[in-house]
Amino acid sequence: MESARELGTQAISMGQETLDLARIHEIALISLVLPSYSKTTSNSMMGRAGLFFAEAITPIEQTHRGAREANVRLNQVVKDLSERTLELAESVEELKQEIDQRQAVEACLRDSQHTTSKLLAKSRQMQEELRDLSRQLLTAQEEERRKISRELHDVIAQTLTSINVRLAALKVESKASTQELHEKIAATQRLVEQSVEIVHRFARELRPSVLDDLGLIPALQAYMKAYTEDTGVRVSLKAFADIELCDSDRRTTLYRIVQEALTNVARHAKASRADVSIQNHDGIIRMKIVDDGQGFEVAGTSSAKKTNRLGLLGMRERVEMIGGVFCIESGLGKPTTVAVEIPTSNSEDMRQSDLNLC
Repeated sequence: MESARELGTQAISMGQETLDLARIHEIALISLVLPSYSKTTSNSMMGRAGLFFAEAITPIEQTHRGAREANVRLNQVVKDLSERTLELAESVEELKQEIDQRQAVEACLRDSQHTTSKLLAKSRQMQEELRDLSRQLLTAQEEERRKISRELHDVIAQTLTSINVRLAALKVESKASTQELHEKIAATQRLVEQSVEIVHRFARELRPSVLDDLGLIPALQAYMKAYTEDTGVRVSLKAFADIELCDSDRRTTLYRIVQEALTNVARHAKASRADVSIQNHDGIIRMKIVDDGQGFEVAGTSSAKKTNRLGLLGMRERVEMIGGVFCIESGLGKPTTVAVEIPTSNSEDMRQSDLNLC
């Protein structure tokens, strides 16, 4: 039987299949066994030949069985790979769609950012143009006030004074005249004196000459004295002496803020007292105006529908124009604090995040 197994193994190595080996076996039986032996012997030999053939084809069958099993496994692997490939293709398609969506969203974001940047740049440009326009307007207004103040003080006031002097001389010359003429001249003098005082007050309100001639502190003291006499509101002032070393724009701004803030106190706060302090903290001028009035709601003060709102906007614009920060703290039934911080020179850059006003 080992010889039969060897024959089957040789047939596999030669590339023979089961049918090839069966034909060889049939030819050998026909030519060798059937013609030469009796029927009994032939039958016996046929039986042994069958066993021989069965053993000979065993290696071939085993090879075919392994191949069939391998083929089954291979088919299963191919099926699994096909299913996995299909799933992978679906995943790739979904990923592609997601990538397309993300690219579309990124494109929209880029467009939006570009549009936002353009709008922001335009807004900044318009804000800068508006601030420049406000700066020009305030500068022109201040120059016009200065001119009118000088004109009233140097021309009109002097003219009225001359009239008063001439009336005084006329009164002396008319002593021999009637009492009625004397009284009329005296009344005229009083009117002229009142006119002179009104002109002086008007000039001080437009542009106090003492601010240019003596400085901020004397100008504020003079204004506060007249303010207390007119309104009954007591005002105190604390200021450091070196404030007079600042340029004219800064001293003018501080004066106008005090003037506007105290005007609001007299008109709206129903206060009895206000305190003004001007201090220097590491190169930053800090001014606070605090009153003991009834206060107001700060929310919405950016609206310019009311006169007092316009005053607040004007104060804020004046301060921001020279690089400072303006703030108001108040509430119904509470004191009001107007706080200002400005740099001592134009080279300093102040930001709201660097300050702690209100």
